Amino acid sequence: MSKRMIALLVLIFIAPLLYYLLWPSDEKRIRKLFKEGAAAIQAKQVDEVMAKVSFNYSDEHGLSYLYLKEGTMRLFTQVDAIQVDYAVKSIEIKDVKATVDIEVRVIAGHGQEKGYIAGDAARPLPMKFYLEKERSKWLVMKTEGLPVWYY
Repeated sequence: MSKRMIALLVLIFIAPLLYYLLWPSDEKRIRKLFKEGAAAIQAKQVDEVMAKVSFNYSDEHGLSYLYLKEGTMRLFTQVDAIQVDYAVKSIEIKDVKATVDIEVRVIAGHGQEKGYIAGDAARPLPMKFYLEKERSKWLVMKTEGLPVWYY
Protein backbone atom coordinates (compact mmCIF):
# COMPACT_ATOMS: atom_id res chain seq x y z
CA MET A 1 0.00 0.00 0.00
CA SER A 2 1.24 3.46 -0.84
CA LYS A 3 1.58 6.28 1.66
CA ARG A 4 -1.27 8.15 -0.02
CA MET A 5 -3.64 5.25 0.39
CA ILE A 6 -2.75 4.87 4.07
CA ALA A 7 -3.20 8.62 4.64
CA LEU A 8 -6.58 8.50 2.88
CA LEU A 9 -7.76 5.56 5.00
CA VAL A 10 -6.62 7.27 8.21
CA LEU A 11 -8.44 10.44 7.16
CA ILE A 12 -11.62 8.51 6.38
CA PHE A 13 -11.64 6.92 9.84
CA ILE A 14 -10.52 9.98 11.80
CA ALA A 15 -12.76 12.59 10.13
CA PRO A 16 -16.04 11.32 11.72
CA LEU A 17 -14.34 11.10 15.11
CA LEU A 18 -13.06 14.68 14.83
CA TYR A 19 -16.48 15.84 13.67
CA TYR A 20 -18.12 14.20 16.69
CA LEU A 21 -15.59 15.63 19.15
CA LEU A 22 -15.29 19.15 17.74
CA TRP A 23 -18.82 19.90 16.51
CA PRO A 24 -20.90 21.26 19.42
CA SER A 25 -24.03 19.36 20.38
CA ASP A 26 -27.45 20.97 20.21
CA GLU A 27 -27.55 21.13 24.01
CA LYS A 28 -24.24 23.02 24.08
CA ARG A 29 -25.53 25.43 21.44
CA ILE A 30 -28.68 26.08 23.46
CA ARG A 31 -26.69 26.68 26.66
CA LYS A 32 -24.46 29.08 24.70
CA LEU A 33 -27.56 30.90 23.40
CA PHE A 34 -28.72 31.59 26.98
CA LYS A 35 -25.23 32.56 28.15
CA GLU A 36 -24.82 35.05 25.29
CA GLY A 37 -28.39 36.31 25.76
CA ALA A 38 -27.84 36.99 29.46
CA ALA A 39 -24.58 38.80 28.68
CA ALA A 40 -26.34 40.90 26.02
CA ILE A 41 -29.09 41.85 28.47
CA GLN A 42 -26.52 42.88 31.08
CA ALA A 43 -24.69 44.95 28.45
CA LYS A 44 -28.05 46.42 27.31
CA GLN A 45 -27.41 45.42 23.68
CA VAL A 46 -30.87 45.23 22.09
CA ASP A 47 -29.69 43.92 18.73
CA GLU A 48 -27.69 41.12 20.36
CA VAL A 49 -30.66 40.12 22.51
CA MET A 50 -33.00 40.11 19.53
CA ALA A 51 -30.55 38.06 17.45
CA LYS A 52 -31.49 35.16 19.75
CA VAL A 53 -35.21 35.55 18.94
CA SER A 54 -36.96 34.33 15.79
CA PHE A 55 -38.77 36.82 13.58
CA ASN A 56 -41.72 34.40 13.92
CA TYR A 57 -41.85 34.83 17.70
CA SER A 58 -45.33 34.89 19.24
CA ASP A 59 -46.77 33.98 22.62
CA GLU A 60 -50.12 33.66 24.39
CA HIS A 61 -50.03 37.33 25.46
CA GLY A 62 -49.91 38.54 21.87
CA LEU A 63 -46.27 39.57 21.89
CA SER A 64 -44.49 39.38 18.56
CA TYR A 65 -40.87 39.98 17.64
CA LEU A 66 -41.43 43.73 17.22
CA TYR A 67 -43.37 44.12 20.50
CA LEU A 68 -40.66 42.16 22.31
CA LYS A 69 -37.97 44.38 20.80
CA GLU A 70 -39.87 47.52 21.79
CA GLY A 71 -40.32 46.25 25.35
CA THR A 72 -36.63 45.41 25.58
CA MET A 73 -35.62 48.86 24.36
CA ARG A 74 -38.03 50.48 26.85
CA LEU A 75 -36.59 48.41 29.71
CA PHE A 76 -33.01 49.29 28.77
CA THR A 77 -33.79 53.02 28.78
CA GLN A 78 -35.55 52.85 32.17
CA VAL A 79 -32.83 51.05 34.14
CA ASP A 80 -29.16 51.81 34.73
CA ALA A 81 -27.66 48.43 35.56
CA ILE A 82 -28.96 44.93 34.95
CA GLN A 83 -27.67 41.74 36.51
CA VAL A 84 -29.05 38.42 35.23
CA ASP A 85 -28.70 35.22 37.21
CA TYR A 86 -30.23 32.08 35.70
CA ALA A 87 -30.10 28.32 36.04
CA VAL A 88 -31.04 25.92 33.27
CA LYS A 89 -33.25 23.24 34.85
CA SER A 90 -33.92 21.08 31.80
CA ILE A 91 -33.45 20.96 28.06
CA GLU A 92 -35.62 18.70 25.91
CA ILE A 93 -34.68 18.44 22.25
CA LYS A 94 -36.89 16.78 19.65
CA ASP A 95 -35.65 17.15 16.08
CA VAL A 96 -35.64 20.89 15.31
CA LYS A 97 -37.64 21.93 18.38
CA ALA A 98 -36.50 22.32 21.97
CA THR A 99 -38.03 23.25 25.30
CA VAL A 100 -35.89 24.84 27.99
CA ASP A 101 -36.96 25.33 31.60
CA ILE A 102 -34.95 27.92 33.49
CA GLU A 103 -35.13 29.84 36.73
CA VAL A 104 -34.25 33.53 36.55
CA ARG A 105 -33.40 36.34 38.91
CA VAL A 106 -32.89 39.79 37.46
CA ILE A 107 -31.67 42.74 39.50
CA ALA A 108 -31.85 46.22 37.99
CA GLY A 109 -31.03 49.69 39.19
CA HIS A 110 -32.60 53.06 38.64
CA GLY A 111 -30.69 55.97 40.13
CA GLN A 112 -29.69 55.02 43.66
CA GLU A 113 -32.30 52.28 43.95
CA LYS A 114 -31.64 48.67 43.05
CA GLY A 115 -33.95 45.67 43.30
CA TYR A 116 -35.32 42.50 41.79
CA ILE A 117 -37.42 42.95 38.67
CA ALA A 118 -37.77 39.20 38.03
CA GLY A 119 -37.76 36.61 40.78
CA ASP A 120 -36.32 37.41 44.20
CA ALA A 121 -33.77 36.12 46.69
CA ALA A 122 -36.10 33.41 48.00
CA ARG A 123 -37.71 32.30 44.73
CA PRO A 124 -36.41 32.65 41.20
CA LEU A 125 -38.89 33.27 38.38
CA PRO A 126 -39.61 30.00 36.52
CA MET A 127 -39.66 30.45 32.75
CA LYS A 128 -40.12 28.15 29.81
CA PHE A 129 -38.59 28.84 26.41
CA TYR A 130 -39.63 27.14 23.19
CA LEU A 131 -36.86 27.10 20.62
CA GLU A 132 -36.66 26.09 17.01
CA LYS A 133 -33.61 25.37 14.90
CA GLU A 134 -33.46 27.66 11.89
CA ARG A 135 -30.65 26.64 9.58
CA SER A 136 -28.00 25.59 12.13
CA LYS A 137 -28.99 28.16 14.75
CA TRP A 138 -31.39 27.82 17.70
CA LEU A 139 -33.81 30.74 18.15
CA VAL A 140 -36.52 31.52 20.70
CA MET A 141 -40.02 31.07 19.23
CA LYS A 142 -42.14 31.50 22.36
CA THR A 143 -41.78 32.07 26.10
CA GLU A 144 -43.92 31.41 29.14
CA GLY A 145 -43.43 33.26 32.39
CA LEU A 146 -42.35 36.70 31.22
CA PRO A 147 -42.76 39.17 34.09
CA VAL A 148 -46.08 41.07 34.05
CA TRP A 149 -44.34 44.46 33.81
CA TYR A 150 -42.97 43.44 30.40
CA TYR A 151 -46.35 43.79 28.70
